[in-house]
Amino acid sequence: MALQVAKDYVVFPALSGRSWRRTLAANLTANLARNLWSHSVIMCGHFPEGVETFEQRALDERETKAQWYLRQMLGSANISGSRAMHLMSGNLSHQIEHHLFPDLPSNRYREIAPKVRDLFQRHGLTYHAAPLPKQVASAWHKVLRLSLPNGWLEQTTLRTAPGRIVRLLRRPSVEQGTPALAAPGQPRAVRPALGLPQAV
Repeated sequence: MALQVAKDYVVFPALSGRSWRRTLAANLTANLARNLWSHSVIMCGHFPEGVETFEQRALDERETKAQWYLRQMLGSANISGSRAMHLMSGNLSHQIEHHLFPDLPSNRYREIAPKVRDLFQRHGLTYHAAPLPKQVASAWHKVLRLSLPNGWLEQTTLRTAPGRIVRLLRRPSVEQGTPALAAPGQPRAVRPALGLPQAV
């Protein structure tokens, strides 16, 4: 990483002569845009509301293939959009398919997506897919929800927010407990049958 930073912010500007400021600004802008884009695609594939997360310590060492596949299905989400959207994300907008078939070339994800969606439907599972802005908002909502005391967002309105924020900041540091990450309404019948732990 240090080598890349040196190239982007020292070597290339130095090679640009009197235009070094433009090169420095262009590299900074390009890196910022790339990092925001990559972060958004990764967050949308793993963290929107309704997507489950699993703690390593809760996983069974003897996890079967069926359990592994179910965990991949419950723990990922897609970004819906045009072919250009999928191309710009390196087809990682098909994160569900990527999790299920990590060795499959990414240009095939779009082809298998309808079959995967059908599999979800047949087993009563939610195939999480939404446009990028909705998935980004959902992922950040989940981050915010999990960062605050249990139920805080649900109990807060625009009118009550200022007072509740002041009370939250004045509250002594008390362990709040760990909120459940699973979305309500996710089918649970499959989990015990396969020996999967309940979502955390």
